[in-house]
Amino acid sequence: MAPIALESPKILDLGHYKEQTAGPRTYVKEIEEHGSKDLPAAKYPHYLPTWNPAQKYPPWKPFQHVEHGIDADPTFPDLLGPGVIKDDITPTTGSSIRGVQLSRLSTAGKDQLALLVAQRKVLAFRDQDFADLPINEALDFGAYFGRHHIHPTSGSPEGFPQIHLVHRGAGDNTARDVLSRSTSTIAWHSDVTYEQQPPGTTFLYIFDKPQTGGDTIFVDQVEAYKRLSPGFRQRLHGLKAVHSGIEQAENSKARGSIVRREPVTSEHPIVRTHPATGEKALFVNKQFTRYIVGYKKEESDALLSFLYDHIAFGADFQARVRWEEKTVVVWDNRVTAHSAVLDWVNGQRRHLARITPQAERPYETPFEGDA
Repeated sequence: MAPIALESPKILDLGHYKEQTAGPRTYVKEIEEHGSKDLPAAKYPHYLPTWNPAQKYPPWKPFQHVEHGIDADPTFPDLLGPGVIKDDITPTTGSSIRGVQLSRLSTAGKDQLALLVAQRKVLAFRDQDFADLPINEALDFGAYFGRHHIHPTSGSPEGFPQIHLVHRGAGDNTARDVLSRSTSTIAWHSDVTYEQQPPGTTFLYIFDKPQTGGDTIFVDQVEAYKRLSPGFRQRLHGLKAVHSGIEQAENSKARGSIVRREPVTSEHPIVRTHPATGEKALFVNKQFTRYIVGYKKEESDALLSFLYDHIAFGADFQARVRWEEKTVVVWDNRVTAHSAVLDWVNGQRRHLARITPQAERPYETPFEGDA
């Protein structure tokens, strides 16, 4: 597949923030909608990204989140019924599931989904019809799990800012720009943790993908917490860190893109508790966490650097999801971090949509000696 010439985005010094997504300057509307001699058109054109500068929103107001996993049946009869095949990706993290349609789940099935993804951290549902639903029906499904987040900077389908698009167009090889200034494209993060109420149960579904490559990797932040010694875990309790969306907004402006809502910062506990499972998880990520409250810079940098390395190097508590057509990946953003893998260089399109229900404000429960 022949590459096409695209403008490289302006590079800013944004600290640890590493932009993985393309934007309006690299978007070739004609090719995405109609294709060319060498490049196919997008399979789902109504999901192609738009960036509307007129979309402006006030600051988020707090809302009362309902955690549906709390009272779910832990035997999962309405989710993992007869004929459903569940294959675990690793012993602790991730499962691939076939034989059930998410779009047809009953209320009880949705509750059990919320619980199972909290337990397994990430689920890859295969052979789904989700991408073929009308967009408003997909949003109705996601709304059961929380208030829809509207991303401040990403592209979205026209008229549906609640959909966050992950899009790298056909012929777009600007991922190489990341490698021109970094040894890796990996950018571990939990989504939009700068919000006061970051997302919980999250959905990502595929439209177009490279023939090989473009996987998504996940890390289990509960297991990352458990691997630390009791004394170290105890020291983390009571600490809060500041998470910032400022760098993401500044990067978007520099790339000629939009900012729908003024960027914010929030303080969150470094160790948070999941309301359905009671499990404790690390809640820091290199993309959005900036410093530990009350620590001097050198102290904060040293501790956060250790935690970032611990998360990134924990291959034995990570899971890699390989995308197949008609896959929907569901993860719990409260107890995981993830990264796209920008490892394909043939210019094939990678196009996905994310539905991002917000959850409760992160909270901490007292330290317990046994993780």
